[in-house]
Amino acid sequence: MKYLCLVYADENLLHSLPESPRDAECLEYAERIHSSGRMLAAEALQPVSTATTVRMRQGKVTITDGPFAETKEQLAGFYLVEARDLNEAIQLAANIPAARVGCVEVRPIRELSPE
Repeated sequence: MKYLCLVYADENLLHSLPESPRDAECLEYAERIHSSGRMLAAEALQPVSTATTVRMRQGKVTITDGPFAETKEQLAGFYLVEARDLNEAIQLAANIPAARVGCVEVRPIRELSPE
């Protein structure tokens, strides 16, 4: 089953704390999971200040600079993994280096039905 591991952290703290992960550590983790055959995709995101939120209401598009909502922690990146079950996905998420300074939301992927 596919799971999306969404990495959230306070952008101001993500790279400034002593326990903050460094890029090399994140790359090493991604390579390890990829070589195990469980990682389908992973990316780090640019700062939340580069985000654009798009809404469609009554046929009109509204574009807003920034994230959807004001939050203490921002979406910093993601890993799309293949896991036997939720327990294995949680184990993978727990080892994501950024989990030490933020959190990782684990969500199963819902396959869209053509009906």
